[in-house]
Amino acid sequence: MKEPSRASLILYLRVFASRPRPASVATNRAGARLHITGRPIRVVHQQGETLVPREHEGSEPVRSSRMGDPLVVGISVGFVLLFLAASLFDMDAVARGIGEGFASTARLLGSYFQLLLLLTFVTALGLLFTPAAGARIGGLPQPEMSRFRWISIILCTLLAGGGVFFAAGEPVYHFLVTPPSFTTEAGTAEAVAPALAQSFMHWGFLAWAILGALTAIVLAHAHYSRGLPLRPRSLLVPVFGERAMRGAFGSLVDAICIIAVVAGTVGPIGFLATQMTFGLDELFGVGGGFGVQLTILGGLAALYVTSAVTGIHRGIQLLSRLNVLLVLAIGAVILVFGPTLFLVNSWFSGFGAYADSFLAMATQTAETAPDWWMQWWTVFFFAWFLGYGPLMAVFVARISRGRTIREMILAIAVIAPVATTVWFTLLGGAGIHAQLHGVFDLTEALNDFRFDIATLTVAQALPGGLLMAVAVLLLTTLFVATTGDSMSYSIAVVSTGHDDPLPGLRAFWGLAMALMAGVLLYMGEGQISVLQQFIVLTAIPVSLILLPSLWTGPRAAYALAREQGLIAPLPGPGTARPPG
Repeated sequence: MKEPSRASLILYLRVFASRPRPASVATNRAGARLHITGRPIRVVHQQGETLVPREHEGSEPVRSSRMGDPLVVGISVGFVLLFLAASLFDMDAVARGIGEGFASTARLLGSYFQLLLLLTFVTALGLLFTPAAGARIGGLPQPEMSRFRWISIILCTLLAGGGVFFAAGEPVYHFLVTPPSFTTEAGTAEAVAPALAQSFMHWGFLAWAILGALTAIVLAHAHYSRGLPLRPRSLLVPVFGERAMRGAFGSLVDAICIIAVVAGTVGPIGFLATQMTFGLDELFGVGGGFGVQLTILGGLAALYVTSAVTGIHRGIQLLSRLNVLLVLAIGAVILVFGPTLFLVNSWFSGFGAYADSFLAMATQTAETAPDWWMQWWTVFFFAWFLGYGPLMAVFVARISRGRTIREMILAIAVIAPVATTVWFTLLGGAGIHAQLHGVFDLTEALNDFRFDIATLTVAQALPGGLLMAVAVLLLTTLFVATTGDSMSYSIAVVSTGHDDPLPGLRAFWGLAMALMAGVLLYMGEGQISVLQQFIVLTAIPVSLILLPSLWTGPRAAYALAREQGLIAPLPGPGTARPPG
């Protein structure tokens, strides 16, 4: 890090002139000036400023926590070991217990999860049209990366294997089994729009909004403006105060969020191994078995761990860009050489049905739809996204430095969902077209929830045949890898509380998730599904962590806007208020 330029020091004085002067000024080994107050340490450098959290007065600001909070790491690793040990001891009992908890949670709390996602989306949209939306987050005067790279990372991190796994199969499933919100006859031309609309509901505006549209604002303000740790616990500081969240309760909050993400990420990692094994056997006859799965798992882990270790500006960014470019290439081939008019018309009619039935689908409950359908579709997906919410917010806050709040909300809650609907139409719509015209019949496979068969069958029917099938398998791998690297990085960030965790810590969490997936695959593919169901249980405490952002998100946005002089500051004690 170079000596701060005159321009950066002027920026510092302009933004923070109204604050009390620091008690002392020091210089670190890199030459950056450390403005030491009683709380955070403010590092001023050429790109702006960074607040380094200080957990306790007089403690070393960064070095003491670089390996992570021992309690957070202990609880998180303890869960992994406990789950594996319990599965080895009595696999059926673990599956039965989690399955019963999954069903009960879906039945009793499904409506609450749906309402939380809906209110988050509505609140974020409202915030878009306020003066506070012009505030920049992260203490930088301009973004760290280009808009294309930034949106690429956001898109690829959430979609994971679902970007292909469900994009190919879910629309076809809803085409064959009419969703409860609609009354069209299954398997007919009239069923196309409702099938796409239901898929859009599960992967659209509500799912994306919970991943940081409000929570990333709270965390960005807490960390970069107030010097609090870049951890989920900081989401609850406005509710319980700094002192309460600094201790064991804060560590428990962080650990719960890590456990939820581990449960949600190990699933796609394991499913990729089974998907690739099935695909390679079908396409090239390489044979299946645990050995092939383990080899695939090892290659995937090497890819995303390397990406996570090299960091956001190298591996993570590069992998995301490659992912998006491959999506664009596959999408272009499908659109140009596939049933072009059918796909274009299907997107328009599907999006229209989505908009028209938005509230009906968003508020549908087990009273108006079969229990099993709500449990395995809407509630499962919404709970899955809830589980990812806190760590995705940490990640989004980190990569969005220099962006305005308006840009961030638009990217997460509008652009990404619309792009997702287009992708689902291209891949899933092509599958519907083939099913409708008798190219294949996926009825039996999808009734058994065999999405691996559905994905490969749809891929082989695309223009290009074998070549396209290989490209789709590669794309699935990249999608899972971009989630693996981002979540390995984010878990390490949460463990340490700052945005530059040790590479070894990132590698540890990436390898731990791959190892867990390998052990579960050795026990049987069913254990991967059991772990996926567990994320629905973790959504209970995680939803309570996210809930306050409905009001703390707008408050944090306005606080940032006041600090940056975009809106007038609140009158202080003794300040005369304007008449009226």
